[in-house]
Amino acid sequence: MEVLTVNDLWVKYYTISGIVSAVSGVSFKLRKSEMLAIVGESGSGKSTLGLALLNMVPKPGRIERGEVILDGVNILKSSPREIVKIRGSRISMVFQDPFTTLDPLRKIVDQFEEFLIEHGVDKTRARSIIKEYLEAVGLPERVMYSYPHQLSGGQKQRVSIAMAIALNPQVVVADEPTTALDVIVQKQIMDLVDSIKEKYKSSIVLITHDLALALERADTVMVMYGGNIMEYAGKTELYGNMKHPYTRGLFEALPRILQKTLPKSLPGNPPDLRYPPPGCIFHPRCEFAMEKCKSEKPPLIEVSKDHIVACHLYG
Repeated sequence: MEVLTVNDLWVKYYTISGIVSAVSGVSFKLRKSEMLAIVGESGSGKSTLGLALLNMVPKPGRIERGEVILDGVNILKSSPREIVKIRGSRISMVFQDPFTTLDPLRKIVDQFEEFLIEHGVDKTRARSIIKEYLEAVGLPERVMYSYPHQLSGGQKQRVSIAMAIALNPQVVVADEPTTALDVIVQKQIMDLVDSIKEKYKSSIVLITHDLALALERADTVMVMYGGNIMEYAGKTELYGNMKHPYTRGLFEALPRILQKTLPKSLPGNPPDLRYPPPGCIFHPRCEFAMEKCKSEKPPLIEVSKDHIVACHLYG
């Protein structure tokens, strides 16, 4: 059962130096209690896509067209008042930097309480909810009365996660939730995200540059490059049957403990999205590029059940 459907989503940034096509015709579906990982290099459009799911793309960005349908409601067509109600209660976001997510001048309890009251929670009930969800993410009650600077990076991120799940949203978008944390805390945070998915039956959109993390934790993986979907499949299918040269390039670039040779890096650089190359956007870096790739954009085709790829090598 799908809880979120994205259809033909386009997002552009109108800058002084040109128009940046950050998300180009992206479509996908998210099922109940599913974790979908969106992976790709920096600049591939992952974070912009995450913001667009909540209709939060900042200026000079603009959602040009498309649909983001949550429980039959197109978020992109909702009024500002409706959007405020939807964010946090039906779909929420955990941002990648816990150091800037929280107001440094206010105690956690005040920030958390304000958020709950804005969504119609009674003030007396709000305190018990705060305590309950801080405990759910492994934080003691005393954290309620702390300022952000008194907490570690991992504790701040746990507070952000507690706020994101406090109203039991159907979908939680986690944008690089472990980037600013050390490896031990990264594992703790990802274990917490897994437990939230299981306990609250939330659907998770995990945005990450780490393909290894995606293959370990997610149910489904979507690979993006230059604002486009390159490949989309269940993690087991993707791991055993990678099709797109970009996906294979990301995988070959992963370091391995027992590997005696160095990881193989992808040649070249990500495209300038103000002036994307014609045809397949990945063709300037692809060792398998054909003449057709330089002029014709490949469609997304299904190569096996629920495994789609955009590449002229197939189809």
